[in-house]
Amino acid sequence: MRFLDNGNNHDPAWNLALEEYALRHLAGDEDFLLFYINEPSIIIGKNQNTAEEVNASFVESSGIHVVRRLSGGGAVYHDLGNLNFSFITRDDGKSFHNFRKFTEPVVEALRKLGVEAELTGRNDLQVGERKISGNAQFATKGVMFSHGTLLFNSEVDAIVSALNVNPLKFESKATKSVRSRVANISEFLKEPLTMEQFRRFILESVFGSGTDIPEYRLTEADLKAVQKLADERYRSWDWNYGRSPAFNVRQVKRLSAGTYDVRLQVEGGVIAEASVYGDFFGTGEVSEVTDKLAGVKYDAASVAEALADVDLTVYFGPVDREEWLALLF
Repeated sequence: MRFLDNGNNHDPAWNLALEEYALRHLAGDEDFLLFYINEPSIIIGKNQNTAEEVNASFVESSGIHVVRRLSGGGAVYHDLGNLNFSFITRDDGKSFHNFRKFTEPVVEALRKLGVEAELTGRNDLQVGERKISGNAQFATKGVMFSHGTLLFNSEVDAIVSALNVNPLKFESKATKSVRSRVANISEFLKEPLTMEQFRRFILESVFGSGTDIPEYRLTEADLKAVQKLADERYRSWDWNYGRSPAFNVRQVKRLSAGTYDVRLQVEGGVIAEASVYGDFFGTGEVSEVTDKLAGVKYDAASVAEALADVDLTVYFGPVDREEWLALLF
């Protein structure tokens, strides 16, 4: 594995472009670890409806970037107090959904600092009841990345203000507020560290302190390609926002594999258009499923027949087929 140096760039569009470029053009023969720290930004999950995830007025007035990422999962807030890590690697067929494999080196590093972190739920790192990290994954053509946040000294009040929190993510009205549920790692340190000291400690812990850390230096051709991808995808309104479809049937439900927001436009008893949003993790393009629903009669038998040859777990994570189909009605 080699460390991929992003040149201390804090532009979220550029950093997500670098991550995708490394995945598609560098990974395969060897693995990479990428660190990046973004300017204040909301990073939207691939399958989410951006307009419903962000507090638009706060985001605009505060000059916060809004950028969609390739991986599924929920929206997260980044700022200069948040360290992001990404393991970019070959997909051995067993690692997608295996968050423990990729978070364990980070957990071990945090514990060396006296931070009693552990993986909880699907993809969070917590200290006690407080979340310090969220993680997500993306896989394509034999390669994948597993990336996550590390809230080191982030502006927690900005997290609360910038994001619209889905109440289905909370078990009950008695659940604590976001402000009390998240925490900065700096709160748990015995001795204070700067962000750069923290970043260096995690890096040396993952690679083994006392060893020369093998690095990959981006070439001029790499940099040019990353810039092009940043401009064409990650600064694109179509990619980051897209359109919110019309719908007259909507079902929102949280299953064990995530939150699903199913929207259908039904005209004359026939599905004219379908969309599925959520924080689930799948490897397939959701549009491949929703396209199959266009023109199908809106009844359970017809929908089941239209999707009979579709492995729903590829697109929506480890879901029960009947339970997922029930979301449409």
